[in-house]
Parts: sequence; structure tokens; C-alpha cells
Amino acid sequence: MTTEHDLLADCRARLAFDLLANTWNAVVLWSLRHGPRRPRELRELIGGISPKILTETLRRLEYNGLVTRESYAESPPRVEYELTALGRTLLAPIEAFGAWAYEHGDAVMAAQERADGDHDRSP
Repeated sequence: MTTEHDLLADCRARLAFDLLANTWNAVVLWSLRHGPRRPRELRELIGGISPKILTETLRRLEYNGLVTRESYAESPPRVEYELTALGRTLLAPIEAFGAWAYEHGDAVMAAQERADGDHDRSP
């Protein structure tokens, strides 16, 4: 059992928060939930992600043991990425965050608009 203090001091907890703090990490992991995909397929599915950012994200996820990269000796060469068992364990938290955002996103955006309005009126 951990206490609030343990959670704040535990570098493993910070590592987990860092993994989910990067927007593209969660998006790419979620995009791989139904099985392996090629980078081109991921870009089409995700939309709005550049090839460079996708490559960096996939490398980061592979480094952290969340995805595997499979190269096929074909012409032209083919590469696919797939969730590892460890990567699959993040799907439930990602889904929970998505559900929270769906339920509370309007309230967060309204708060941001109020704050932006307050800043506009500041001398």
C-alpha cells in the first residue's frame, strides 16, 4: 500500500505519468489496440501527426517496452509496430482518461475560456 507521499516521491509513478503526459504516446498506443500497423497506416488513422513525430513516438514507446518493431525482408522493406503485453496494460488507463475527457471536457474548456477572458481584462 502506498501513501500520497510515496506516490509523489516514487520515481516509478513519475515515469508512468510521464508516459501518459505525452499526447502522442497515448494516441499511438490506442491506435495499436487492434493489432499491428505500419507507420503509414498509423499516420492515416491518427491524422495530424508528422512522420518525424510518429517515428520519435514509436521509438520512445519501443524504448520503454510498450511496442515492438518487426521488420520484414521484402521489397520494398516493410515495418510493423505492435503493442507488447506491457503496452496493453496501458489501454485501460488511456480509455479511462478518454472517458473522463468526454464527460468533463466542456467544463475544462469553459474554465480555460473564463481564465483567458480574465487575462484579457488585466491591466
